[in-house]
Amino acid sequence: MGTVRLETREKALNTHHEPQESPGGPAAGWWTEAVIYQIYPRSFADSDGDGIGDLPGITARLGHLADLGVDAVWLSPFYPSPQADAGYDVADYRDVEPLFGTLADADRLIADAHARGIRVIVDLVPNHTSSAHAWFRSALAAGPGSPERQRYVFRDGRGPDGTEPPNDWQSTFGGPAWTRVDDGQWYLHLFDTAQPDLNWDNPDVRAEFLDVLRFWLDRGVDGFRVDVAHGLIKQADLADWQEPQEILSSGQEVDKPRPPMWDQEGVHDIYREWRRLLDGYDGERILVAEAWVEPAERLARYVRPDEMHQAFNFEYLLASWTAPAQYAVITRSLEATDAVGAPTTWVLSNHDVVRHASRLGLPIGTPRPNGIGVDDPQPDAALGLRRARAATLLMLALPGSAYLYQGEELGLPEHTSLPDEVRQDPTWKRSGHTERGRDGCRVPIPWEADAPSYGFGPTDASWLPQPPLWSEYALDRQRGVPGSTYELYRTALRLRREHGLGRGTLRWLAAGDEVLHFGNGAVGVLTNFGAAAVPLPDGAEPLHASGPLDDGLVPTDVTVWYRV
Repeated sequence: MGTVRLETREKALNTHHEPQESPGGPAAGWWTEAVIYQIYPRSFADSDGDGIGDLPGITARLGHLADLGVDAVWLSPFYPSPQADAGYDVADYRDVEPLFGTLADADRLIADAHARGIRVIVDLVPNHTSSAHAWFRSALAAGPGSPERQRYVFRDGRGPDGTEPPNDWQSTFGGPAWTRVDDGQWYLHLFDTAQPDLNWDNPDVRAEFLDVLRFWLDRGVDGFRVDVAHGLIKQADLADWQEPQEILSSGQEVDKPRPPMWDQEGVHDIYREWRRLLDGYDGERILVAEAWVEPAERLARYVRPDEMHQAFNFEYLLASWTAPAQYAVITRSLEATDAVGAPTTWVLSNHDVVRHASRLGLPIGTPRPNGIGVDDPQPDAALGLRRARAATLLMLALPGSAYLYQGEELGLPEHTSLPDEVRQDPTWKRSGHTERGRDGCRVPIPWEADAPSYGFGPTDASWLPQPPLWSEYALDRQRGVPGSTYELYRTALRLRREHGLGRGTLRWLAAGDEVLHFGNGAVGVLTNFGAAAVPLPDGAEPLHASGPLDDGLVPTDVTVWYRV
């Protein structure tokens, strides 16, 4: 972890700050400085040629992750599912979807990863189940007022005949958040209609998920990434919400109320109970919050000492590519997590957002896109990759933990020319074909430039079509090539480990308005956001750079690590 003093940018960039101790002392554990690699199983490696990635495919590619130098992997859902939302609609939390393999394959993957020194985190989806889950089928059959129905959020409708939804909530995927069933009641689904929300005020639900946690902990997993961690508890009166329905709960303005479906106080009692369970196991098992919560001080409440271990820093992911914006979010994030003695968890890409190699290729100030299609403004690919490399090197120099999304080590951009007719993200349909959705960041990744499906599998089959330019990014075109994005990542992870950057302390150093400059232990870090090249400090010895230096000067959109 690291600490900073929260002062004005002008003062901070012209004053050398001495480290100060974190309040209450820092947390200790492997997760506080780990680099964790997200695997989206559908798109990582296909072992049987059906065009869909699977667990044996992941196991066969673990050598790549060991060579890259990551500490752990996070697996997106591989449970039995109708795949209405690519596996985030879970029908059975204690088994493996046949598309992905078997429980024996999961056990083998966990064992082989551990043999390579790689920990395994699995996705947990507790906000909702699949509509194909046995509980939901029983709830429909049992009828209003039954114990089975009380496991979900069922309500009578409004209006004389109950024909209007119980409130005005909208699904984050578009359209109403309520669906009416044959007996006239309505059920809540903050996402797709095939993902009914569970009622976390029901003791059956709480007991069930404690048992699910035990099931996977007993199989050896090292932790859980908790999907929609801020959404389990809803405001008791299910009050109308006139504001736009977004997964990010906006609390940035002090006087703005929290949405009634997000970030309610009751979620913290759930995670305290889960934490007590995990603490009873050996091996430092962890909980990771996917909590789209602002401001940073509210997000930090999820990683208090008796709750979760990590929480994704989405404010950082969404920050504009300017020196003031980056300075502000880094400072605010470190201050907030230091206040509770937790690490900050940095992230730039995942399976839900446009890849940062494309996102950063859009003009600064462009609203965050929900997918990019062929008819949308296109990113500048070269600029996006240049900035993405600089952003990654900046992120990996920060104290705390970091997450990488599969393929970003290859510099993969978003697939922005994906044909609309092949899109599978429910957002595309539920938004009335106005939002492209997340398919563009989920396209199977390339391993071998000249192999079928670019080495994704033994055949040309691919559940989403891969663009022809994928050959340029294939691992076999980059491995061992100086200056390649893969070698940039591999070297950065090695140096990060050697210099202890994850457990260091950040101190801001003097810089101009368009430069970010800080020290972390014996390493200095400088990122140039301006149009003109800037010098490194006198006597600085470069350790690593996201791009070539210009006669000793740092060009625009380049990050340099140097010896202090």
